[in-house]
Amino acid sequence: MDASALLSRLVSRLKGRSYEIDPRIDARYLGVVTLERAMMKLRGFYRFPLHANRPFVGRGVGLRARHLLRCGPGVTLGDHSRVDAMSDKGVTLGAGTSLGRNSRIECIGNLRFLGVGFTAGDNVGLGTDCLYGAAGGITIGDDTIIGNFVSMHSEGHNYDDPDVPIRDQGVSHQGIRIGRGCWIGSKATVLDGVTLGDGSIVAAGAVLTAGAYPANGIYGGVPARLLKSRDPGEGTGTAG
Repeated sequence: MDASALLSRLVSRLKGRSYEIDPRIDARYLGVVTLERAMMKLRGFYRFPLHANRPFVGRGVGLRARHLLRCGPGVTLGDHSRVDAMSDKGVTLGAGTSLGRNSRIECIGNLRFLGVGFTAGDNVGLGTDCLYGAAGGITIGDDTIIGNFVSMHSEGHNYDDPDVPIRDQGVSHQGIRIGRGCWIGSKATVLDGVTLGDGSIVAAGAVLTAGAYPANGIYGGVPARLLKSRDPGEGTGTAG
């Protein structure tokens, strides 16, 4: 049995589902990847000695309020990612979920307000170089994939009084809810008050403003609108 087939069997067993590695990837490359994953697991044992499900921990990972971070089996924290879990509900990462390289989960906006927290379901891909501002609460359903450089902001600044600096008018929180099986493209922005239905697709660079976006829609633009429905027989329309 060659290296790719052997590793495919091992990864499939760890993930609990079929995972086939391209046989064209040479054994030396696979060896380097396997060594890196082994080092990440060793860091997990060191950084989370009392956790039943120790994550794979990359280089330079920053953690605050580690006691409020809960991980399912097979969680990965990518190189130089950062998690500040100080919040009412903390941070929960479901089984097989990965936080990409250089990405940040920040649950507390400032010391005047204890944030709500962040929850991602099972097998969620939180891409590289992303920001998840979870002061108002962010929930992401199972099997959702999020592209690189995506930002989510579950907090808004109040600005009604023109005679008072915006920074002194406080903030509001509605929360962000992302459904199951969604795909959010690179550089998309999700603002406070968004509810994105199951199975939806958000185009690269789109801006989702507060509102409900029905399931199985394809959304794009600034602000985002419905471009197409994935449901058979459905046409186009608007959303938000």
